[in-house]
Amino acid sequence: MSSHVTIPETSLWANRKCLLLCCLVSTANMQYGFDSAAVGALQAMPGFLKVFGYEDPTSPLGYGIDSTFQRLITSLLTLGSFLSSLIAGSFSAYLGRRQALWLACILNAAAVAIQIATTNKGVLYLGRFLLGLANGFFVTFSNVYTAEAAPAHLRGVMVALFAYWVNIGSILGATVDNFTRVHMSKASYQIPLGCLYIVPTILAIGLFFVPESPRWLLHKGRDSQARASLNKLRGTSVESQYIELEWAEMVRGVEEEKKLEKSIGFLDMFRGSDLRRTLLCYGMIGCQTASGIWFLIGYQTYFLALAGITKSFEFSVMNTVIGFIGVNVGMVCIRHVFGRRSILMIGATACGLCQLASAVAYTVNSGSTTTGKILVAFTAIFYFFYNGCVGAASYPVATELVSSRLRAWTVGTATSLGYILAWLVGFCSPYFINPEDLNWGPKYGYIWAASNAICVVFFFFFMPEMKGRSLEELDEIFQAKTPTWKFTQFQCTIRDEAAFDMAERTGVRIGKEGEVSEQVEDRNGGRDGSV
Repeated sequence: MSSHVTIPETSLWANRKCLLLCCLVSTANMQYGFDSAAVGALQAMPGFLKVFGYEDPTSPLGYGIDSTFQRLITSLLTLGSFLSSLIAGSFSAYLGRRQALWLACILNAAAVAIQIATTNKGVLYLGRFLLGLANGFFVTFSNVYTAEAAPAHLRGVMVALFAYWVNIGSILGATVDNFTRVHMSKASYQIPLGCLYIVPTILAIGLFFVPESPRWLLHKGRDSQARASLNKLRGTSVESQYIELEWAEMVRGVEEEKKLEKSIGFLDMFRGSDLRRTLLCYGMIGCQTASGIWFLIGYQTYFLALAGITKSFEFSVMNTVIGFIGVNVGMVCIRHVFGRRSILMIGATACGLCQLASAVAYTVNSGSTTTGKILVAFTAIFYFFYNGCVGAASYPVATELVSSRLRAWTVGTATSLGYILAWLVGFCSPYFINPEDLNWGPKYGYIWAASNAICVVFFFFFMPEMKGRSLEELDEIFQAKTPTWKFTQFQCTIRDEAAFDMAERTGVRIGKEGEVSEQVEDRNGGRDGSV
């Protein structure tokens, strides 16, 4: 249950200004989706293999690719992302969310130029690493910003834009590759890489019209700028007195957090109630990798080709489109149907069953056409449920789990953990699926089925329900050391206290049901009554 004093839950249309601004910032996530889909497909593209691979008459593609090179071009991106996400907390101590995204745009431009121009593997590695540095800032700071800017009741939908844009990027990446793969020249991979300039250019311009995060400004003592930013984000979505109440709640929340602050953010993440929040955030991001999604993102085209599916490019595009449909369904479910815990458990269960079905089918009959169809079908179902459940809910949950003063630190290091886990998957997967190594192929799904089962257990016993709570309310609940199963029943007081502060300062009182009254001064100079 929520605080006694309530702020009206307005529609997405009423909050269209905030939605548009958050949508613009979230486009940063398109970079990661586009690059992951594009580079994963490049590994099965003769034009790319002609430059960076070797001729192999025994391969259906006519060319082979060294497994070390294959691992490095995928894993160096995630390694760079790991490092930049790791330092996000330090960066945010001095500069805001917008400055971080601008820096990412600059790094992206340099990285793409290097990758387009070179034919040297070592230089290509450098370009991949720099692009990873840019992507780490793109993902971390775009999601932190949307979590801090969105109204409490719409935070799940607005932060879920992460999955929305990642999938759009994946669709575009796979589509561009599908049209350029017929070229045998360097243009076959240079065109997809050149497309990585588009989003950062739009984002860099659009950020001039985006206000800085009001919570970041408030933590830095820039109160007047923070209030102006909040006013711009809320616009006319609610009446002014409710914006005043939200502001009062934010101010009180920052005051309470400063009382708990003991040292630099990195150490505070592992103290008191913040330790629990940090571990939950890490667990949530780790569950993304545990689903097996990074294996499919990085290797699905190569994987389908090995399974004898001749139209692997087309099926890759189909899977990303199905994933995009899943995201849209998931966003509706997050807003209107399920809580955070329920949608995460549904997603992990479905993903695990899809991985298990694929592995069993390949074990029973590895070479049949029927098995190939089963692989395609369950991969598509996996994409739908991952993107609609785990993918859509992961960053809304991860960003709201942690305290405002530590959000960049905790989400940044959690994202870096996710990247290092993705790096490990990218580095190890070729050993499992390549014919010259273990040659497991789709039987690799047994491992991911087991890891999804562990995720279901984690969500059930440890993940609290946070839907509809303001970030300041969540601070209060965690500080009270509330057990997981009692989160929904906890009665918060911070909004009531904020309403009292607002009444003392402005004379406007908001009642428990949201009714507004204005106090008038009596003859002795006090405040009495209402009008």
